[in-house]
Amino acid sequence: MDNVIHFYYRGAVHSVEQGAPTRTILQHLREDLHCTGTKEGCAEGDCGACTVVIGEPTADGVVLKSVNSCIQFLPTLDGKALFTVEDLKQDDGALHPVQQAMVECHGSQCGFCTPGFVMSLWDLYLKQDGGPTAPACQPLQRKQIDTALSGNLCRCTGYRPIIDAAHRMGELPPVSFDRAALQQALQPLQRDDMFTYRHEGQTFYAPRTLAQLVAVRAAHPTARMLAGSTDVGLWVTKQMRDLGDIIYLGQVAELTSITLRDRQLEIGAGVTLNDAYAEVCKHYPELSEMWQRFASLPIRNAGTLGGNVANGSPIGDSPPWLIALGAQVVLRGPAGQRVMPLEALYLDYMKKDMQADELVEAVRIPLPHAGQRFRTYKLAKRFDQDISAVCAAFSITLDGDSIREVRIAYGGMAATPKRAALTEAALRGQTWTEATLDAAIALMTQDFQPLSDMRASSDYRMKTAQNLLRRFWLETRTDSPLRADQVNPFACV
Repeated sequence: MDNVIHFYYRGAVHSVEQGAPTRTILQHLREDLHCTGTKEGCAEGDCGACTVVIGEPTADGVVLKSVNSCIQFLPTLDGKALFTVEDLKQDDGALHPVQQAMVECHGSQCGFCTPGFVMSLWDLYLKQDGGPTAPACQPLQRKQIDTALSGNLCRCTGYRPIIDAAHRMGELPPVSFDRAALQQALQPLQRDDMFTYRHEGQTFYAPRTLAQLVAVRAAHPTARMLAGSTDVGLWVTKQMRDLGDIIYLGQVAELTSITLRDRQLEIGAGVTLNDAYAEVCKHYPELSEMWQRFASLPIRNAGTLGGNVANGSPIGDSPPWLIALGAQVVLRGPAGQRVMPLEALYLDYMKKDMQADELVEAVRIPLPHAGQRFRTYKLAKRFDQDISAVCAAFSITLDGDSIREVRIAYGGMAATPKRAALTEAALRGQTWTEATLDAAIALMTQDFQPLSDMRASSDYRMKTAQNLLRRFWLETRTDSPLRADQVNPFACV
């Protein structure tokens, strides 16, 4: 099966022998297969018109999840299943309950965005279904619906009819999905060795083991590493860049593990953002709002925490809270592992302390300890699906009302995710009072000289960075700390 992409589509195995490794799933659907239900709106994973559902076999069965087909490369489908809006039609020609609910609730007007909404709702429907023998869908909470639709934009309906449809679909006669049959269909497509796909001088490597990944990385140090494609995909669709050879880590089983040892949570570089945040939030529930606000569900279903770390963007939402918690990054190369504090990885704008033949293997996050207070905040123009103007994270350890340890990290304030060293020093060893806070806040202007850009001015970034530290004090002060619902309008959503 080498040099041929095989995936399950429309009830049969579909094979692709021609096409660039950077050809997107959306391009293949619309231009090669003339399957035009799936739409292109933004070509950057922002509008959701291109939403499809991918089925991937795991040790626990088949996992189905919504993703943006406009930024996912076709070779990443090898061994998986692809579902589009056309697949929802029932054998007797009837509409699926998701589609029927959209009709009954008038959830479609111009109709362009509708297929994407339907696929996001179908993904939610599958989560409620639970299997072939499950009863009708359980009543949905508004937050579940909001999360499922966070990656879909509509300019006609005002969303209310679509939300009504989300509630209505569970009231209609249920339609179950046969996961066991899909798992059986995918079994013959699974490879025992590395998949290599070549086309017109460009090669796509998909190793199956960590050893293979390290070897192919050492042999091709200039090749582009690819994880969730949520950033790299835009380099092709928006910047028209030639990526050269590509090394895809999405098939390396060792990188998808989450382990707990020595009071550290180790998350492999291939673990999706949604799965990683879900696990971390079990230990740090304060991270829950960031989990909900990080991009959208289809982006979190595809992107990885390791990729977010390796990207090194100064406005990435994960590095600030990871740094505030004292996380370490595990690098892997031909010489073995190299472990360092995460903040030491970032040297300058998009410049990292990594050798050409090294890759991010995992992230290690310390578990909470006695006296620790932790918060992370995101400031952006939209609640969902937006890049931060400022992202702040604070971890303070109190001994009574005395500050034993403090770590303050910001994104969007410098060329890299960065700690506020002088501000921290002014707090460490002091009493956690407003006077101490005011003295520390005054030093923040020496820690950062933020830039002005399209998202925010320098003055706005500095003032909000200072105010977020004050909010943290209001929430964690020893005398009458404010509850989340007193400082956050979304706390009860």
